[in-house]
Amino acid sequence: MTCSFRELCLPVGLTDEEIEYLGNLINYKFRVRRGEYLSHAGSDFKSLYAVKNGSFKTCVLKVDGRQQVTGFYMTGELLGLDAISPEKHTCDTVALVDSEVCEVPFKKLEEIGQNIPSLMSQLHKIMSREIVQDRGVMMLLGGMRAEERLAAFLLNLSTRLARRGYSPTDFILRATREDIGSYLGLKLETVSRSFSKLQEEGLITVNIKHITLHDVDKLNFRVGNSAD
Repeated sequence: MTCSFRELCLPVGLTDEEIEYLGNLINYKFRVRRGEYLSHAGSDFKSLYAVKNGSFKTCVLKVDGRQQVTGFYMTGELLGLDAISPEKHTCDTVALVDSEVCEVPFKKLEEIGQNIPSLMSQLHKIMSREIVQDRGVMMLLGGMRAEERLAAFLLNLSTRLARRGYSPTDFILRATREDIGSYLGLKLETVSRSFSKLQEEGLITVNIKHITLHDVDKLNFRVGNSAD
């Protein structure tokens, strides 16, 4: 099949025959250059997009004209789930690096789901996980200091990377410090100080965009204590 769905989150749990069937019906992929928009807020919802490789951010425009980052997405994750109900994209989706996505026309996905019930079941699980993940992050961030917010963000990335078979403790951070600050509700200078603070404590090492987590348990403990 043209698009390697085996590497993406959508077909997890499907048989080889079902994956092949899905790949033969949904095989359109294309590149999105760094800084380019995959979708715009308010545009009609027609497709989900599976990130084959690369990274994206979602953002909305605030009343004062500033951009508010609402999420980050990596290889193996789905974009556009929030648009299913309103049938309109609720945010802009922008590539953080040169990326490639597989387009999944939603109507076709629903048709295929009639023949492969486990496919729609898997999609519902993914949607539920997204809701729980977003709610959990927002609840944690509410009462946290800057370093704990950043620690929670890094742990969230670590969990998602591990789920997809990547190293959970050694990775490249595609988002800029400014975007991270927008997402966490912190100023740029505060984000930089928080990285330095966690590094001084020996919890992480920062080499430009290369991040190493040295003690995930201590990071979790720090976040947990802050949330209590």
